[in-house]
Parts: sequence; C-alpha cells; structure tokens
Amino acid sequence: LLTPGGTLLCIQNGGVSQILSDRLGSDVVLGGLSNLGATMVEPGVYEQRNAGHLLIGELSGGNSERAASVARTLSGAIETRVTANLSGAVWAKLLLNCSVTTLGAIAARTMRQYIASSTGKEVFRRTYDEALFVALASGARPEKMIVEPIPPGWQGASVPGDAYDGWLGQIVAGYGDVKPSMLQDFERRRRTEIDFINGYVAQVGRQIGKPIAMNSAVTEIVHRIEESQTEPDPARLDDLLREIKTLTLE
Repeated sequence: LLTPGGTLLCIQNGGVSQILSDRLGSDVVLGGLSNLGATMVEPGVYEQRNAGHLLIGELSGGNSERAASVARTLSGAIETRVTANLSGAVWAKLLLNCSVTTLGAIAARTMRQYIASSTGKEVFRRTYDEALFVALASGARPEKMIVEPIPPGWQGASVPGDAYDGWLGQIVAGYGDVKPSMLQDFERRRRTEIDFINGYVAQVGRQIGKPIAMNSAVTEIVHRIEESQTEPDPARLDDLLREIKTLTLE
C-alpha cells in the first residue's frame, strides 16, 4: 500500500512501532505516540477531546528531515512534535499503561480507587518496577511525562516511604479518576492491546534475560478476561499478588 520511498507512521501504544520496523524496515517506519484524548465517532472518524499533541520520531533516535517533514504535514490538522528520544517517550507512556491502565481494567476501578488498598498499591509497585527495570536494562531512557519515570530512591526496585508516596500521589492526581480504556474494551467485548503493553514488557524481558513474572501474570489474566474465563474485579489484584508470591516462594 506504500509508494516507493513512502513512510508508515505508527501511533500506537507499546511495542507496535518496533514490531513493524523489524518486519518492514526502519527506513519505512516512523514511530509515534498520542498525548491527547479522543473518542471514536465511527470507524475512521475520531473526535479530539483535549488540547494534546502527537509526538513522533525515528525509532533509532536522533533527528531526521523525514520526521520533521511528516510533522509539518500533520501540524495543519493537529499539533505534532518531533522527539530525538522516541524510545524514551514510548517507554515512559508504556510504564503508565502497564500499571495505571491495565491494573485499573483488571480491577474494574480507577487508579484512585484501586490504589487505596494495600494490595492495589503493592501490585502497582511490582508491575511498574518490573517494567522500569526492563526498560532501563534494554537501553531505553524513559522521559518525564506527568512525573519523573524513575521513583525517588529507586535502585532496581521502589523504596517505600514518604518520597515514594509523594511520587505516586502525582500519578494519582493526573490519572487517578480516568476510566481505563482497556476496561472499556472489556465492556465492549473487544480485543485489548495487552500483548503490546504488559505482554511487550514480558517479551523484551525474556529477550534480555530479565525477570518478568508480574507483567507475564498480568498479561495472562487479561487474556482470561477477554475469553470470558473470569471477570474484571478488585479480587483479580488479590489473585495476581497471591500468584506472584507463590512463584517467589518456588
């Protein structure tokens, strides 16, 4: 479908851009992510709901005339920015997708609601820490979104305390009352993006030999919900924590 020398711009969460680049070539694929809210009116028609922007760039990093040209073309309709650290931007959003969005969907709660329980807080910490560990080990430099991507005092794992609670509170302030998009997928009986979010973290972790137990378990439970083997509920977070603690004991 592309003309010779054409460019495919992929604006999807997680590892989709990298997967396409591996298959089609980095000379074909530009990556990007959306920092705006939009609602699908009908297939192919979306209504933008806030003053956000698109962020695009080369998957290999750095600046290019190709990315700048695409940004100029799109900016007539929507603000489009270019980043020299696309992988860092993608991972920064992925860290929040893995934790805020997916866990909220599994629990059928907003982040503010599920993080109020000790179980919710611990599952969030373990999921985020594991994803961040994989991101850094893979060579990514996550960029700041609503908060610094690396929690205060982090040394391979978060350090509970006032500083961590303050950092977590910033995330809750920004995303705590948003209904998870993945929960809306469950409600509409649509397939989710889980394989490109927590599933992608698990895949990268396996490739570089890093532990990925929590994100693998999260991916599995989402698949079970998709297949109507279980339902979204706060009890699913208890299930996750129990499973991970059992694996740790083994």
